[in-house]
Amino acid sequence: MRTLAASTAFCLIATTFSGTANADDLARFDSRKIAVTGLNFALSPSASKDRIHLNRSMIKTTAAPSPRKLYIPKRGGPSDAVLHLIASAEAGAKGYDAVQHGARVRPPKRPTGMTIGEIYRWISATPGQPHAIGRYQFIPNTLKTLVTEAGLSKNDVFTPQVQDLLADILLEDAGFTPFMKGKISRHRFMENLARIWAGLPTSTGRSYYDGHAGNRAVITWNEFDSHMKSIFESNARGTS
Repeated sequence: MRTLAASTAFCLIATTFSGTANADDLARFDSRKIAVTGLNFALSPSASKDRIHLNRSMIKTTAAPSPRKLYIPKRGGPSDAVLHLIASAEAGAKGYDAVQHGARVRPPKRPTGMTIGEIYRWISATPGQPHAIGRYQFIPNTLKTLVTEAGLSKNDVFTPQVQDLLADILLEDAGFTPFMKGKISRHRFMENLARIWAGLPTSTGRSYYDGHAGNRAVITWNEFDSHMKSIFESNARGTS
């Protein structure tokens, strides 16, 4: 335990109060030895022997993020076809081992052979360049968020299966389930997808991120719509 002077102790305690607290909500502490979040406040012998009250509700703690409860579309259904369309626009023939063409310093090995931690280290070691990676061209912030939500660790390998899992989360974020239930239209779903993946067009015909880091839509809106309509035509879900 660390020991603080009385004046420091009183300053720290005073900052937690924002009004008159209800006595029932307060935890009592002896003024000569106040234990707060691992600190002992040893007061001088001349200090007042009055009791000091600290409202426990004012002590903030930060919980570790927990994995998100996920709904994952079934493999082999329309979700797979949508992901294939997205991958065609984002990664092309390089698929799961694709790296953004603007990256001057490439990863030391194929992305599918790297751990997530190794990818993070490559990103940190090569600032100032694009870092979109994999079949779905995950950018750093998105990748880190998805890894946490999926409950993965830095030791997990960036395999095709892991990449598909992360893409499924984004597909759901775009509204896959609401679309399948007829709660949003096909075009709304398409617009949502285009706000996640830069290779897809919005209804304007341009990428939502057009011109940023060299991004552009690689298919037209009509082509996008035609593909999506074909994928879901056997499913009576959504309207245009």
